[in-house]
Amino acid sequence: MTYGQQPGGPQNPNGPQYPGGYTPPQQMRPEDQRLWATLTHIGGIFFNFVAPLVAYLVLRDRGNFIREHTRVALNFHITMGIAYVVSGLLTVVLIGALLIPLIAVLTLVFGIMAAIAANQGQFYRYPLSIEFIKQ
Repeated sequence: MTYGQQPGGPQNPNGPQYPGGYTPPQQMRPEDQRLWATLTHIGGIFFNFVAPLVAYLVLRDRGNFIREHTRVALNFHITMGIAYVVSGLLTVVLIGALLIPLIAVLTLVFGIMAAIAANQGQFYRYPLSIEFIKQ
């Protein structure tokens, strides 16, 4: 360490900057990234946007594969959350009662497809998803 350099300082001039004394997160192995990406998609099926949000905030700096999967899962489940709210409001005119089961089936099917793709080490882009969080 040279004079004036703080440990844990700017390790990557193009990446995130960390304060002195802070150790940046270590990159995960590819198989761990696949596991956590799969669990993120499955968690989205059961916990809507909460599981992808937690995964995105905690794991996004651990590798590009996990960052992309948590980002697309979060975008999709935020979109589905909005669809659930709109459908809930539309139950007043009875169309929402038809839309809620349809949204649940779409969430289940697309979540399983994304989990399978993540487990196989492939990227997956959810259809019908609004890009709230960009690259």
